[in-house]
Amino acid sequence: MIELVRAPHLTRVEIPGPTYTHLRRLTDTGGLYEHAEGVVPRREHGYCLDDVARALVVVCRDDEAPELDDLREHYLAFVLAAQEPDGRFHNRRLPDLTWSDPASVDDCWGRGLWGLGTAVARAPHLHERALAGFEAGAMLRSPHRRAMAFAALGAAEVLTVLPGHREARALMTAVAIAVGRPAADKAWPWPESRLSYANAVLPEALLAAGAALDSPSLVANGLGLLSWLLDGQTRDGHLSVVPAGGRGPGEAGPAFDQQPIEVAALADACARAHLIAGRQPWAEGTELAVAWFLGVNDSGTPMHDPTTGGGFDGLELAGRNENQGAESTLALLSTLQQARSMALHARRVVRRSMRSIG
Repeated sequence: MIELVRAPHLTRVEIPGPTYTHLRRLTDTGGLYEHAEGVVPRREHGYCLDDVARALVVVCRDDEAPELDDLREHYLAFVLAAQEPDGRFHNRRLPDLTWSDPASVDDCWGRGLWGLGTAVARAPHLHERALAGFEAGAMLRSPHRRAMAFAALGAAEVLTVLPGHREARALMTAVAIAVGRPAADKAWPWPESRLSYANAVLPEALLAAGAALDSPSLVANGLGLLSWLLDGQTRDGHLSVVPAGGRGPGEAGPAFDQQPIEVAALADACARAHLIAGRQPWAEGTELAVAWFLGVNDSGTPMHDPTTGGGFDGLELAGRNENQGAESTLALLSTLQQARSMALHARRVVRRSMRSIG
């Protein structure tokens, strides 16, 4: 268990570390089942690359847990099996292990590159195979903002270990153009006419590109959009995130169903902003995301099952969706990972300060 260093909305809160019991329950030899009824995998619905790539990110982030090596290997194999030689990816795999959709450069492409890039940077025994897959996919471009943003997060991971990697740097340049600049309207600076899903990945991609390309203007744009997004999704001291149907100008909250993926994207983006800019409000953004899962939300309902380690599928007006699918479970695990990393970082800073004083 890890105790939050500071939480503006709670006096003291103890948060659980990520546990992988339910993730393993959803995993079999074919991949990671997308849906569950309660905690039971719905095998008839098969698997999707979107989830398996997210799972590869999560298990590779926990790089000091050798007990996850089998999951890292398994998820990497799935991602590479989903990739065509030209770099595109299939998303949907049936229970008989055949692919049911054409290969594309949709979100699954971007998430595939995110997973592969994370494996390149954080799983040395997977480095060579993951890098080959990343390089094949990174030659392509998607017409979709979020797909490009997900791919940029993978490129950012590659650049942490291969700072001169040409395809990763070119992808960073392309994503800065794809996401675009904040709009001139201060009331709605978002580069889209409507907020939809995983919104914080767009400013996070700008932050990652700005750091990689040494561009203060990109960093400033990313911080500005993230600040606006976080402010607009905070209500009475807790997160009140965009519902599944999205939100446009003039639409007020709270609204439902709220999705864990939106909260996890905010946690990821705030963690990166804190790493780059180092200001306390970004740490507080990650704390708000953790608190949302622990029940500090519009319905006062926990979205974390401490028995299974799983996450519930959606926050509703009077409670929650009781199913624990892959996307929601991975959103929970990712958010807990970010909180743990931030808490450990804060402790290291305190220790360094104590040593310098001594």
